[in-house]
Amino acid sequence: MFDTHRTSKFVADRLAEFGCDDIVTGIGRTGVVAIIKGRSDTKGKVVGLRADMDALPIEEATGLEYASKTPGVMHACGHDGHTAMLLGAAKYLAETRNFDGTVALIFPTC
Repeated sequence: MFDTHRTSKFVADRLAEFGCDDIVTGIGRTGVVAIIKGRSDTKGKVVGLRADMDALPIEEATGLEYASKTPGVMHACGHDGHTAMLLGAAKYLAETRNFDGTVALIFPTC
């Protein structure tokens, strides 16, 4: 519940590494929004891509190497996968900028 401070920092740090044009943190406490501008902007269009971030108050008992290291909290509902996919898209879009307009990357917390 809006308490994903480490995840938000991780996301913001990766977006900065990728070279996003603008990054705003702290939206709704821990949300992140970034902007990537295309090679051109002839029509003023903006597309938003969204991936929610959250962690659930559940003790993870999977024993997997990528299991949560924070006692009593785990990413159990798939939002970690969504966040990873949007970070992958952000990396590609920032590297290539092969589009006309602007992309807003939205990482809200639930």
